[in-house]
Amino acid sequence: MATLENLIPRFKAADPQTRLETLLDYSKKLPPLPERFQAEKELGHNRVAECQTPVYLWVEIDQGRVHIHADVPREAPTVRGFVSLLARTLEGAPPGAVASLPLDLLDQLGLSETLGMTRTQGLTAILHRIKKSVELAAG
Repeated sequence: MATLENLIPRFKAADPQTRLETLLDYSKKLPPLPERFQAEKELGHNRVAECQTPVYLWVEIDQGRVHIHADVPREAPTVRGFVSLLARTLEGAPPGAVASLPLDLLDQLGLSETLGMTRTQGLTAILHRIKKSVELAAG
C-alpha cells in the first residue's frame, strides 16, 4: 500500500504529464460511496463548498483508525484522483498521521504547478476538510 511518504518524492520527481496520469489512475480507484451515506449526499450534506466540483466527504474514526468515504464525479478526474489518493493512503491511519499532513501537500506533490489555481484552491479545501473532520471526530 502506497504511503504519502513514498508518494511525495515520486510525484515531485515526475514530469507534469506523469503527475496528471497518476492522478487519472487514482481517479479510477475511488470506491463507490457506501449506501449508508447516499441519503445525506442527496440532501447536500458533507459537500466541500469551497470546491467547484461537487465533492462529498465523510471521515470516520473507528477503533483509532481513519476511514475516508467520498463521492466525486467521474467528469472531474483530477479532483477525483486527489481525493482517491488521500483516501487510499490515509485508510486505516491513526488520527495523528492525518493531523500531521503538511498544509503544503499539493506543493510537495508538485501538483500546484501542474494544476490551475482554482483546482489547487479546491484541493486545498478538501485537505483542510479531512484534517478538520479527523480532529473533530478524534475529540
